[in-house]
Amino acid sequence: MDIRVLRAGDDELVAAASHLFDGPARPDATARFLADDRHHLLIAYEGDRPVGFVSGVEVTHPDKGTEMFLYELAVDEPFRRSGIGRALVDHLAAIARAAGCYGMWVVTDDDNEAARATYERAGGVPETRQVVEVWTF
Repeated sequence: MDIRVLRAGDDELVAAASHLFDGPARPDATARFLADDRHHLLIAYEGDRPVGFVSGVEVTHPDKGTEMFLYELAVDEPFRRSGIGRALVDHLAAIARAAGCYGMWVVTDDDNEAARATYERAGGVPETRQVVEVWTF
């Protein structure tokens, strides 16, 4: 397995990995995401085949500093339970440390056992009594 960090200009690699996303990659959103150095998209490959990805966004607040928001993680069904998800999370955490982030966080459903196991094996610690409020525009 090889993990590649995508940058501006790697739009075609994102499009080729669209099967890993919730829907097809939008060219405008892809270009905007990759153009921002605070946005991170890592894709795991088996040979030339994209088999997993993780995305993260550095978030800064005046009284806290910068932390990494693990935006999304996915591994193609045939490649699950092989350590790819954990490797992607570990790689994103290393990027966060190198960028000076004081921590990393993610939101997942409490019944998403596979995601929770991956995050906890990678050193994540669940916080209880959290509520996620959502606005849909």
